[in-house]
Amino acid sequence: MQFFRKYILPGFIFQSVVIGGGYATGRELIEFFFSAGPIGGILGLLVTGLIFGVVLAVGFELARITKTYDYRHFCRQLLGKGWFIFEIAYVIQLLLVLSVIGSASGKIISNTFGLPPLWGTFSLMTLIGILTFKGTQVIELVLSWWSVLLYAVYIILFVLAFKYFGDVITDTYAKAPVGKGWFVDGILYSGYNLAILPAILFVVTDLDKRRETIGAGFMAGLIAVIPAILFYIAMMGKYPEIGEQPVPATFLMSSLGINWLSMVFQIVVFGTFVETGTAMLHAVNERLQGSYADHGKELPRYIRPVVAISFLFLAIFAAEKFGIVSLIAQGYSVLTLVFIIILILPLMTFGVWKIMQKQHL
Repeated sequence: MQFFRKYILPGFIFQSVVIGGGYATGRELIEFFFSAGPIGGILGLLVTGLIFGVVLAVGFELARITKTYDYRHFCRQLLGKGWFIFEIAYVIQLLLVLSVIGSASGKIISNTFGLPPLWGTFSLMTLIGILTFKGTQVIELVLSWWSVLLYAVYIILFVLAFKYFGDVITDTYAKAPVGKGWFVDGILYSGYNLAILPAILFVVTDLDKRRETIGAGFMAGLIAVIPAILFYIAMMGKYPEIGEQPVPATFLMSSLGINWLSMVFQIVVFGTFVETGTAMLHAVNERLQGSYADHGKELPRYIRPVVAISFLFLAIFAAEKFGIVSLIAQGYSVLTLVFIIILILPLMTFGVWKIMQKQHL
């Protein structure tokens, strides 16, 4: 159990945020890696996994030696007085992700159960509100077990894709050249997703030694990228037409013609949206708790779901009404570069230097 908590759980929590806010529908994999082709896409994802592992290992270790487990304190250690720049960028990303998963949740509930989309949106809000109210231990438990289920579903999808399209997949990889740009794509994709590193530090409070933080970091990179690789390979059963589909996962499921798998996959994807929203909003609550703790106070428990539902309401309803979401979406690539500049580069330079000052730990 200690091994799971120290080395596996951080990876499951990281994966929970990455997959729900990113490649659960397959669209993000298409956007970042499809242009590099079947082989180039896999190479790009391997680059992503390696960068995930290195940066997470450094981030976990810096959090351990500085005892900073919320993004406010962590970024103050890393960026000094400029820490608020990260918070601004994080809130922008949070609103974008919440608006996307809120809309997608409505569509999933509508397509799967024939209910009005609003049911899906309110179900998402309710579940996230309950989990944020329960706090860290319950969140870790739910997210970790849902990640196990998610892994099982992606493995089943991979196996069935080979059963039905195995010859096509094999032939595609045998004939396809290695495309260009896969290395840069891997860097950009990792840069965007690693923005949530300071948001998941609540899961590494039990790591006591450097070997544990480094091991957990590299394991997290591996855990997060394996389902993406399995999914990407499975999608090659419908190459190249799958690249034109708005929701590649739905197109692949329809091609397989397995109704039960399609329903299970939709439910699991809905669960990943709950995971993503919960983890990102829990980070905001932990940041508020850190501020309260600095003044010797405790964040009132009822504040947690209030904060979560308020952000969700703003992102899902008000943001679309006032056009904030489309404005943010236009700056998506800019946001990626911002996180690379204000988080990853400082972490891999100044952060590494701070860690090396305490080599005896």
